[in-house]
Amino acid sequence: MSNNYCLIMAGGSGTRFWPRSRVAKPKQYLSLFGEKSLIQESVQRFAHFIPEESIYVVSAKSQQSVLESQTGNLPKENLIFEPVGKNTLPAIGLAALFIAEKDPDGVMIVSPSDHLIQNDELFRQCIESAALIAEKKDGIVTIGITPKYPATGYGYVQTADEIQIGQSIKSFSVSRFVEKPNVDVATGYLKQGGFFWNSGIFVFKVSVFLKAVQQFSPALYADLLRIKEHIGTDGYESALDKIYREVESISIDYGILEKASNVFLVQGDFVWNDLGSWEEVYKYDQNKDENKNATTGEVVLIDTKNSYVYAPNSLVAVVGLDDVIVVQEGDTILVCKRDRAEDIKAVVGEITKRNLDQYL
Repeated sequence: MSNNYCLIMAGGSGTRFWPRSRVAKPKQYLSLFGEKSLIQESVQRFAHFIPEESIYVVSAKSQQSVLESQTGNLPKENLIFEPVGKNTLPAIGLAALFIAEKDPDGVMIVSPSDHLIQNDELFRQCIESAALIAEKKDGIVTIGITPKYPATGYGYVQTADEIQIGQSIKSFSVSRFVEKPNVDVATGYLKQGGFFWNSGIFVFKVSVFLKAVQQFSPALYADLLRIKEHIGTDGYESALDKIYREVESISIDYGILEKASNVFLVQGDFVWNDLGSWEEVYKYDQNKDENKNATTGEVVLIDTKNSYVYAPNSLVAVVGLDDVIVVQEGDTILVCKRDRAEDIKAVVGEITKRNLDQYL
């Protein structure tokens, strides 16, 4: 895969993983399974089949220090920083400028930095199949995850005809992208078939992507051209700061994928989860005890089952509680029911409202 380039998206804030996820060190920089952080696992996964000099990361300027400390194996010039967050389409567009300088017809693989992926070999085969479609059909390709249950937290992709151009994994043309459904609609999708979870992993030629930006988001394209003029000059940082703050905040889904006709999907049957909450971390933790408790640190559990307790720096005791999440980090402690894990973002909102920024 000599003309393939990987872009890892690492600008998220990860508010659902408070108190471990903070402004200075959000979710993608946390070690949730083993010693490596999620972004380090992402880099390692791609480095098996893409040279490290062809792996790029786009992140927030405020995360520069932690990103550099965790990706020391990558060239510094491959770390691209947004002055402010502007959603996925501008971020990918900014990185595409740098890759286009090296190889305008290179194939660009865009991946989140903070998802759980298992079965790396099958993942590689999916990416290689997507890259072949991107090259042969000038397509914009997404990896669609075969749904295991009627999830309401993911967007879905509806497929049409199967395509065959020599790729090793089942692939289809895309009919439409649909928003996160309610449980009844999601159940209908699974019964009907032909629907996949939207993984947020995309593959395309850099030239095809930039052409799509020009066609569907012309204002953003014009701004990218303005930024391009300053790449490699002393005025790049100041020009980027000024221009980037003015660009429209828009996702690649809204900006391109829902409008383009050359969109395809490769079927992903590897283990995948976007790790949207502590509940998902609990589900995938492989080190549960006989009472299905997952613990880290000095933890004392009495009459407690089906719980997740993270306390590496202090002793935590839980008595007579089931289905709870307890996370101790520095001078903060979170306690919540597992089925309320999605509401942790409301805690962050309340902390912000009270101006208690030292806990964020």
